[in-house]
Amino acid sequence: MKLKKIAKNFYLFLVFVFMYAPIVVMAIYSFNDSRSRTTQWKGFTFKWYIRLFEDSQILKALETTLVIAIVSAVVATIIGTLASIGISRMNKKLKNVVMGVTQLPVLNPDIVTGISLMILFVFLKIKLGKYSLLLSHIAFNIPYVIISVLPKFTQLNKSVYEVALDLGATPQYAYRKVVLPQIMPGIITGFLLSVTLSVDDFVISFFTAGTGATNLSIYIYSAISKKYNPSINALSTIMFVVIFLLLLIINSRSKNDNKKTKGVLA
Repeated sequence: MKLKKIAKNFYLFLVFVFMYAPIVVMAIYSFNDSRSRTTQWKGFTFKWYIRLFEDSQILKALETTLVIAIVSAVVATIIGTLASIGISRMNKKLKNVVMGVTQLPVLNPDIVTGISLMILFVFLKIKLGKYSLLLSHIAFNIPYVIISVLPKFTQLNKSVYEVALDLGATPQYAYRKVVLPQIMPGIITGFLLSVTLSVDDFVISFFTAGTGATNLSIYIYSAISKKYNPSINALSTIMFVVIFLLLLIINSRSKNDNKKTKGVLA
């Protein structure tokens, strides 16, 4: 039994090493004085962090990435939540069909989605740039929001909504005050997932951005394929630390909410 526990812990250790070792190495070499891609250490320096905030191209790509990610996540979350409300009211047969169609973009290879969206934009005579990039990110984020929000409706106590209606609440008021708070964890998850996917995406962005917009993924690809810029390591390290801190805050708030809920129920 003890040997089995040691084996499980060792396996878990290997998983974490495999996942986080590249990030740790990248963070360490963001302080390397060498400009080369090689792992030769030439001294400790902050100059790549300083140059990061002096590089107008990186800052512009970062701005484009954040704007596209946040706007697309907000729009996709609204559309996905409304779609989830509609799907939850469908009969089982129709619901299965709609969910099958909804999950197709999730299972579809990114390169197929990217090429098809690019052809669609060209067919509709929409110039490839920031707007086409935004529309494409909204499109591939919506299914993930639906997948995040819809399960909350299956866990929802429908009698609470019906009681609110019996007490004189309008359907809109009952949804806003009764249903929305109960599905809010799914909405937040869908929003955060959309932001992450938008920042992370390269293939779809590459085909739909054209020459009118450059996000971080496209910029990093261009920088690595042409002239390596160590400031990318610094930027990636900062983004990892920020996301890690956000996750800690979100998990801390979730624990506090669970404690409050248990206290009220008790």
